[in-house]
Amino acid sequence: MKEPLLLDGKEVSKSIKGQLKGTIDSLSKEGIVPKLVTILVGDNPSSHTYVQMKANACVRIGMDSKRIFLPTETTTEELLQTIKQLNEDETVHGILLQHPVPSHIDERQAFDMIALEKDVDGVTSHGFGSTAFQLNAYPCCTPAAIMEMIDYYNLEIEGKHAVVIGRSPILGKPVSMMLLNRNATVTISHSRTENLDQIVKQADIVVAAVGKPKFVKGEWLKEGALVLDAGYNKGNIGDCDYDTCYNQAGAITPVPGGIGPVTIAMLLRNTVLAAQQKAVQRTVNHF
Repeated sequence: MKEPLLLDGKEVSKSIKGQLKGTIDSLSKEGIVPKLVTILVGDNPSSHTYVQMKANACVRIGMDSKRIFLPTETTTEELLQTIKQLNEDETVHGILLQHPVPSHIDERQAFDMIALEKDVDGVTSHGFGSTAFQLNAYPCCTPAAIMEMIDYYNLEIEGKHAVVIGRSPILGKPVSMMLLNRNATVTISHSRTENLDQIVKQADIVVAAVGKPKFVKGEWLKEGALVLDAGYNKGNIGDCDYDTCYNQAGAITPVPGGIGPVTIAMLLRNTVLAAQQKAVQRTVNHF
């Protein structure tokens, strides 16, 4: 069997950011700088790393970035008030609440407090519904990154059998809807699915989003399958057993350097689009 196509997320991310640079420059001439605000509750070290990465990515392409750090003991009400203030701030185009939040906080209520036009991470219930129905909303960034990766490499979706392993509201479920909307036949599975290996064996496209290191084995795969590993576990390990999956796949994403960089690029794109939309509204209101 020939070597699989390695899907390079860094290359895709670089392409997206290059396209965004011109838009950001145009907006700056109108006095608008796309601004992303990230809220981090608690002191999760991994979350701090992710927040820093997102802030650095913003600065590198000329966007504005602000980070709000809230203590672990922050209540749901206090978090909702912070989000409400950002919703009302005209200079803020995107709001991202870093997941996960401490267990005592109602995360879904906090997500749904984010104004739809500033929900650049696609985490609100309204945003999920709009994405499923192909209405105007910013999609969840990791599912959007998966679709972007497929499109960048001109890989086929229509008519293919996609098996999504994972059912989270910000990854497994939305990517399933996106694939379905592109005419794939989609099976949604998870870590408790019986005979999962036999189900995966039928898949032309496998999306691993289960949150368990090296969970998907190479022997589960149909020869030549497209493998999209959206997992990121301790030690820079994905949800797929990369070495064995590599030997079976027709195309595969590495971890790190696969879906991750594109996810951040999609967050930047959504924020720039939100700033663009704000500029259009300002022009309409002026006239």
